[in-house]
Amino acid sequence: MDETMGSMPSQKTLGNYRLGKTLGIGAFGKVKVALHTTTKLKVAIKILDRQSIDDSTADRVKREINILRLFSHPHIVRLYEVIETRTKIYVVMEYMNSGELFDYITENDRLQEDEARHFFQQIISGVECCHVNMVVHRDLKPENLLLDTKRNVKVADFGLSNVMRDGHFLKTSCGSPNYAAPEVISEQLYSGPEVDVWSCGVILFALLCGRLPFDADSLSGLYAKIKSGIYTFPNHLSRAARDLIARILVVDPIKRISIPEIRRHPWFQQHLPKYIALRTIDAIYTTNKVDEEIVQQVVKIGFDINEVIQSLQNRLQNEATVAYHLLLDNHFRIHCSYLKNEFIESLPQDPNPTDHPEMQMSSLAPMQRQWALGLKSQARPIETMTTVLKVFERLNVKWKKIGPYNMKCLWIPPLAAYPKLTVGNDPAQDHIYSVDPSIMAMNKRAIRSQNAVKFEIQLYKTNDNRYLLDSQLLHGPPFMFLEICAAFVGMAAA
Repeated sequence: MDETMGSMPSQKTLGNYRLGKTLGIGAFGKVKVALHTTTKLKVAIKILDRQSIDDSTADRVKREINILRLFSHPHIVRLYEVIETRTKIYVVMEYMNSGELFDYITENDRLQEDEARHFFQQIISGVECCHVNMVVHRDLKPENLLLDTKRNVKVADFGLSNVMRDGHFLKTSCGSPNYAAPEVISEQLYSGPEVDVWSCGVILFALLCGRLPFDADSLSGLYAKIKSGIYTFPNHLSRAARDLIARILVVDPIKRISIPEIRRHPWFQQHLPKYIALRTIDAIYTTNKVDEEIVQQVVKIGFDINEVIQSLQNRLQNEATVAYHLLLDNHFRIHCSYLKNEFIESLPQDPNPTDHPEMQMSSLAPMQRQWALGLKSQARPIETMTTVLKVFERLNVKWKKIGPYNMKCLWIPPLAAYPKLTVGNDPAQDHIYSVDPSIMAMNKRAIRSQNAVKFEIQLYKTNDNRYLLDSQLLHGPPFMFLEICAAFVGMAAA
């Protein structure tokens, strides 16, 4: 539907925008609908009050803006520009005119499987784009999934999101409790994608059942249910839908299904749009090629053609490029076939999907991540961890289990790891000095204590059905941490 708007009650003007009604109010500001006066298209503007933002919140706002700039995807809300004044920060984003998926579920109760699948396929497409760009959302829920009039979903609200970095786990317990993964509420380490997958599973359950899988009157009761992973299916669900949900809502993140595995599941494959299956939209929607038709529209509203083309080629943010992207997105919504009902042929329905967890579709298999953490293993998780702990025993590493395949470890290097302690300048002449043995022992203990290495290890599953063991330094000298890592690799490989 064309998002142009002939008139809107004017409350305030901000540059090229005429602000309208308030769409929502948060802790640090509000969101208003606005009219971009040059293109006559609607946008949503998040207005943040600088006085309400402390240093930590300012970092979060900056991170959210930088993350939104990474994305150009039909199922992630677009960021057009950021306008800053002495008292306010205005974040101009794509306007979704049909509200939240939460309201849609509330109004319609449970959805039929075809409609729920339509939403779920789009959600997975958007979340997968986040992960490809090394971003974990961490607050996926129906309230943060917005709809347009054609019932298309866009992932929004990246306020709690973070960037995944090689060699680093996340530990912040955040998001909405009902949608949070067990490892998040247990304050364990997590790499990122697996917690978004869990939230997607809760959303799918809500779409199909009209209720949440885990709910309780108290927070402690809710956490107990989530950690147990026990819930009940209604009778109306198909076998394939039950199987997919059961594979997602697995307490152990190692055993939880991944997004590529979700894509290959028979239930997900039914009525799968071509642009999601074949990823053709990634090439079309994010293309760097300048659309001549849209450029001509921008020129018609008063911009110089050379300025428009040069600004787009140099990826500048100015009035011309904002107008271009607004018109381009509107063109996609109206004319482009990427959201029309063009489906691939569905896979034959597997009579017993649990018997074929590794079913492959080579023509539709998504690209694998090009990065990996730690040491890879093809052995079963329990076998891998048994080997790890045997090596730790030989290295005199102490450990404490804090979660599934997650250990906190302590290594105090032996004296042989240090230069020989001497009293004089010449080690060969140490015997001529009289030193109290108790003082010498105290010095040795002090040095060993200062060089103690505390680190954490976590095993998790990758997309290629292997397991990665990663370690992260918590406290101690970095070179000593490298020393124990090198010793471990040497012994594990032996």
